[in-house]
Amino acid sequence: MPAPKSSDPVKKKITPAKPVVKTPRRAPAKVSKKVNQTPVFPWKTVIAGLLLILLSPFYYGYVVGFFSSTWRWMFNASASTHYRTYKSFRIRIPTRYHIHGIDVSYAQGRIDWRKVRAMEEDSVRISFAFIKATEGLLTVDPYFKRNWREAAKTGIRCGAYHYFRPKKSGLWQARFFLQNVKLESGDMPAVVDIETLDGKSPAEMRKQLTDFLLQVEAKTHVKPIIYSGLSFYKDYLEDYFGDYKLWIAHYNKAELKAGKDTNWWFWQHSETARVNGINHAVDFDAFKGDSVAFEQFMIQ
Repeated sequence: MPAPKSSDPVKKKITPAKPVVKTPRRAPAKVSKKVNQTPVFPWKTVIAGLLLILLSPFYYGYVVGFFSSTWRWMFNASASTHYRTYKSFRIRIPTRYHIHGIDVSYAQGRIDWRKVRAMEEDSVRISFAFIKATEGLLTVDPYFKRNWREAAKTGIRCGAYHYFRPKKSGLWQARFFLQNVKLESGDMPAVVDIETLDGKSPAEMRKQLTDFLLQVEAKTHVKPIIYSGLSFYKDYLEDYFGDYKLWIAHYNKAELKAGKDTNWWFWQHSETARVNGINHAVDFDAFKGDSVAFEQFMIQ
C-alpha cells in the first residue's frame, strides 16, 4: 500500500553560509625602470690638461730635445766612421786627416791663443792657423799684427793671406801685402784668397791673379798657395794654375771631391767650429799629408 502523502511540505534545513572574508589584494609592486646610466667621460678636463701640457715650454724642450738627440744618433750611426762629431768643437771632422787648423780675421775678434793651442779632443788640436793680413790695395786687418805675434808664441804654425780684388792691380796688391807681412823660416807660404770676379771677366781676373802670384814668388822665393771655394775653382781656375798648391773650401762633407788631379793640400771643411779662446764661430781646416809632409811644407 503506497505511503500516505503528507499535507505539510517538508522544510529544508538551510545552513547559513559562512561569510566570505575578502583578503585585500596586494597592490602590484612598482617595477622601477632601470635607466642605463653610462659614466660620462670627462673630455673637457682631459682636453684642458692636454692643452696645458702642449703649451708648456718645458714640454717642447723635452720633446724637441728627445727627437733631435734621436735623429743625431740615427744620423751618426749611418754616417761614415771617418766623419764624426767632436762635441767640444761642435762640428763633424773628417778623421782621415791628423793635422788640423783654423783661419781667422777681424771677424773672430780678440783671440786667446793659449786657450786655442791647449784645446784638444781625441788627438784633434790646432796645429796651424791662416791669418788674414790684407785686402785689396788699402785694407790691413786690424787684428793681423796681434794674431801673427801671439799665435806664433804658442807654437802654432802660421800663414798670412791676402783677400784678392780682381778689379785692382795684381802687382800692386802683391806689393801691398809684402809691405805688411814679413815671412820667415818656419812660416807657411803666403796665401792669396780669390773668391769673386769683382765684375771683371774670368780672363782679366786670371791675368791680375797671375801678376800677384809672380810678384810674391819673386820676393819670397816660394810659390804662394791659392785659396778658393770648390765651385769657383772649378769654374774659373782649374786648368790654369796647376803648378800651385791649393787650399779648397767645401763645407760639411765627409770627403773633398775635387778630382784626383787637383793639387789641393788644405781643406776648409767647416765654417761653424767652436774653439776655446775664440768668442765667435771659426773656419776649421785639415792638412792632406802627414807630419813629415807638413814640416816640409814650411818655408825653409
